[in-house]
Amino acid sequence: MAVILDLSCVVLLLLSICLCPVEGQNLGTDNVSVIEGEMATISCRVKNNDDSVIQLLNPNRQTIYFRDVRPLKDSRFQLVNFSDNELRVSLSNVSLSDEGRYVCQLYTDPPQEAYADITVLVPPGSPIMDSREDVVSEGNETELTCTAMGSKPAASIRWMKGEQELTGEMTVDETYDRMFTVTSRLRLTVSKEDDGEPVSCIIDHPAVKDLRAQRYLEVLYQPEVKIVQAFPEGLTREGENLELTCIAKGKPQPHQISWLRVDDDVPSHTVITGSDLFIENLNKSYNGTYRCVASNTVGDAYDDYILIVYDAPTTIPTPTTLNLDNTQGTVCPHFVNSQPSIVCVHVSDEGAPQKIDHAVIGGVVAVVMFAILCALIVLGRYFARHKGTYFTHEAKGADDAADADTAIINAEGGHNNTEEKKEYYI
Repeated sequence: MAVILDLSCVVLLLLSICLCPVEGQNLGTDNVSVIEGEMATISCRVKNNDDSVIQLLNPNRQTIYFRDVRPLKDSRFQLVNFSDNELRVSLSNVSLSDEGRYVCQLYTDPPQEAYADITVLVPPGSPIMDSREDVVSEGNETELTCTAMGSKPAASIRWMKGEQELTGEMTVDETYDRMFTVTSRLRLTVSKEDDGEPVSCIIDHPAVKDLRAQRYLEVLYQPEVKIVQAFPEGLTREGENLELTCIAKGKPQPHQISWLRVDDDVPSHTVITGSDLFIENLNKSYNGTYRCVASNTVGDAYDDYILIVYDAPTTIPTPTTLNLDNTQGTVCPHFVNSQPSIVCVHVSDEGAPQKIDHAVIGGVVAVVMFAILCALIVLGRYFARHKGTYFTHEAKGADDAADADTAIINAEGGHNNTEEKKEYYI
């Protein structure tokens, strides 16, 4: 009895060893996203395979490939690679019906399975963009719609006006075949600056890039008016003429342009031709505000010109060129109370032959002579004021005499040697 129990234990042990999966065998695969109509590849990978059989099943549990044999009669499945460690199969021209869970199976006991989900992406068709009205007046609201149909998964829609991104109101509708239709509505109030501005709806979807539709806004706006003084270029003075031009732009173009004078009548001899106004022989009674009014189907607009007539300018003769001794010169009149007071002559001797000016030489000589004469007079007066004391030889040696007779006798040279002394004064 004990022997029988031992044999039973051995048999159970052997069976458990045979039925248990080999330690270290790992089966793996990856999910796949593919655009409708393109090719998907499913890879069943085995780590540390011990010659166990690998097969691939479709979502209906039908065998696509058993090792390197394809039991399923669908030629879109093709073997890409088969080895002990991998079974790789491609599926071409994928359709929405191919979406689902595929099974990689490793024939162990019990079998191992790994799952690859194929997701089929269906890009939307070209977006359809529409507007509530083709033309809108400034200040009014308009509505634009953009629709992306037949996509999987649902697309998202963005709006751009020029370089500015805008937000619309989006709705998503699912159809019976698991497809989606997305619609976005954009409402905006337009101004004249929006005229000609591009507005785009951009479709974001994993199956497509840079899918968009675009429209250009057409905005009607009232005229923009500007008055330009065509003549004169500077101040408006009495006796002169005045010419004004009215420049008006709008959408549509102004169909009427008119001139008027605010708070008064336009001068009787004023000539108005379309956008031009002409007044001849101005005087100060014409001062006032002149207005140009332009009109179109959107509205009216105007611009004002304030006329101020100044006094007529004083007439100044044109400078004349003279010929003085063959030397060019210009007469420069200067007026005081409308009467000439000074005439200045500018003489240019550039290029003319040099001449001796005798008057200048005579003047220089006279100045030199006068300076010499003055110097002589100053010296004479100086010496007259500093005249000295002079001694003759007649009294020489008489200083020590006791009396006059002795002094005369002792005088050096005596009378015999006396010479007449003369003194000169200048």
